Amino acid sequence: MARAALAYSNLSANTDIADPAGVATVAGAGNGLQIPDISPNRRQSFPELTVLRVSNASGGSGTITLLAGTNPPNVAAGQGNLTATVGNGATRWIGPFESNRFIQSDGSLIVETSVVMTVTAFKVPRNT
Repeated sequence: MARAALAYSNLSANTDIADPAGVATVAGAGNGLQIPDISPNRRQSFPELTVLRVSNASGGSGTITLLAGTNPPNVAAGQGNLTATVGNGATRWIGPFESNRFIQSDGSLIVETSVVMTVTAFKVPRNT
């Protein structure tokens, strides 16, 4: 199965937002979610402004992995993936991230999980 797109839920300065539902993942390598390139002029997502909320109600503990980017252009990709464990019934907040480590060659970020989880990507506003 292909990766599903995970759109940002934008946080706005000096205001509130309703709690977004998030997107359920499909477990396993090659599945999961992809935060697409949202800045066509720069060809990248915004890892330094990205925070993921990950909820697990699968019935067991699982891992979420943010895949390392490709080198070139990312010289820090050799540091590898970022993996966090999320217990059953737990919610974890992960990020922000380093673009020089996690941006894929198409400008996206890729998230995979070992069990079905619900993920929301928040973009933190700049200059606040």
